[in-house]
Amino acid sequence: MKIESLKLVYFSPTGTTKKIIEIIAKGINHSAVETVDITQPEGRKQQLRTSENELLIIGVPVYFGRAQTKAIEWLNTMKAHNTPTVCIVVYGNRAYDDALLELKDTTIKNGGIPVACAAFIGEHSFSDSETPIAAGRPDAEDLSRAQLFGEKIREKILSIPSINHIADITVHGNYPYIDMVESKKRLSSVGFIAVDNNCSHCGDCAQNCPVSAIDPESSVLIDTKKCILCRACIKKCPANARKINNDMIKNIALRLSQTCQERKEPIYFL
Repeated sequence: MKIESLKLVYFSPTGTTKKIIEIIAKGINHSAVETVDITQPEGRKQQLRTSENELLIIGVPVYFGRAQTKAIEWLNTMKAHNTPTVCIVVYGNRAYDDALLELKDTTIKNGGIPVACAAFIGEHSFSDSETPIAAGRPDAEDLSRAQLFGEKIREKILSIPSINHIADITVHGNYPYIDMVESKKRLSSVGFIAVDNNCSHCGDCAQNCPVSAIDPESSVLIDTKKCILCRACIKKCPANARKINNDMIKNIALRLSQTCQERKEPIYFL
């Protein structure tokens, strides 16, 4: 099967998913590559259209056992035309639950045909120096595996005569998908980010927020209903002025750091 170009799509507040998607693309090794970054609201304004001559690689993080909501909402506007698709989810070493199945189902519903799927591990959004959770991941071994996965995708694509010869891929997950409404409601009801006097009001936090939850004129004002707990504003603050200031969040992070110490490895479905 001939592929004219790669199209990379990712939602990646802290850059973890982006890194994995780019390394997979490196393994596929195609000369024509287009990147569609849907992390920021501006990037989600344009509708995605793809053809059967392209290979679409979609990467999204896992939140509460599901594929990231904003990414799924945007993908549901996609107009793919029998497009071979690689579905990737990235999770923080706990579990990806129904996220990969949800991403695969969304892809099929909107015209994609999954040719490969995978779940990779990235540093958990609640990870910090006190409660490390998959700290430093993806590491060199993860990235090596991602490149190898890309090479295997390339081999598979070249071995398939046409789009009609792509067999269905079975991935882990359950339907109906895990209900994350109550968990999100409980966490979004609290203001969990504190801003100290080191804040220089540079605006980086508002600029890096993927859901426009931070007031660009006053970084201490956070819309907790919009916040998706990605902690991009904390991890990208140049003055280290933003910190978790909520016992419930801290306790969750502590529990995860204790129960998710055993290293999990990427899993592939080809």
